[in-house]
Amino acid sequence: MKFRRALVSFVAVTVLYVGALVWLDARNDVFANLPKVLDALPVLAGITLLSYLLRYLRWYWLLQRAGHYLPWTSGFAAYVSGSAFTATPGKVGELVRIRYFLPMKVPPSRVIAAFVYERGFDLITVLLLSTALIKQSHLFITVLSFVLILLSVVITVARRPHWLGKLAAHLRLHGFRRLAGLSRVLRDGLSGCRIWMTGLDAVVSLLLGLLAWGAVAVSFLWLLSQLGIAIPALSGIAIYPLAMLAGAASMLPGGVGSTEITIIALLAVFDVPLELAALAAIAIRFSTLWFAVMGGFISVGVLELERQPRGAA
Repeated sequence: MKFRRALVSFVAVTVLYVGALVWLDARNDVFANLPKVLDALPVLAGITLLSYLLRYLRWYWLLQRAGHYLPWTSGFAAYVSGSAFTATPGKVGELVRIRYFLPMKVPPSRVIAAFVYERGFDLITVLLLSTALIKQSHLFITVLSFVLILLSVVITVARRPHWLGKLAAHLRLHGFRRLAGLSRVLRDGLSGCRIWMTGLDAVVSLLLGLLAWGAVAVSFLWLLSQLGIAIPALSGIAIYPLAMLAGAASMLPGGVGSTEITIIALLAVFDVPLELAALAAIAIRFSTLWFAVMGGFISVGVLELERQPRGAA
């Protein structure tokens, strides 16, 4: 698998991110309360791990309902591997899972279908969790529009897969064989979502999504209390989900930068000083995005070792 381009992109994004933090600290003394954050990080990372376990449980449920029975440990590692390149253009890493689920007899189209289905419910879940700020933030209308438009496109294409089939045929006719192949896989993946369009699958997916993302949202509220930031509980819980939606709407890799800026802007509504707001944004992102990226790389390494022939050097 060609990781080089994605790895270069990841390193570039990381360098820019760290550089921005250094610049911000030099001007606003952001890290004055760093010891409090360091004490909180293990708890925050543990909650992120719990969130991933709940999300994998949803993934496990969906694939089992489709007739695929996964080994729990290897399946979880394959699921987490998708986080390795989350902070890269195009979210390349999210579909790295195809490589590792294939030996488990899960075809690429099914992986894509599950990915699209769970992302749709993630959007709905995060939108529900962010509603507490509907009166305090004009961002809500923007992210609501983004979610509705995206879900409408996905549902429409899933119900009319022949559109992508025609696109694939057109691309192949004009010599774009690779793009044609990707269009066919995407067609099969989107049409595959229909297998889970049942009341039971929707309820299970929504509940597990609420538990997973709700845990992270509550952990952000706890982080604020550790930093001495006092704001209404419901608003504190809603800030991180709303910032995640804004980050997704920005179309930046992993929402890097846009999510942090949104958190800072939302905290500013409650008169939180810039240096504390920035530190809260940085801490929650390190314990979610960057912790997940690290877990993704570890999972990729473990799975690659498992793929090597026995006795290979």
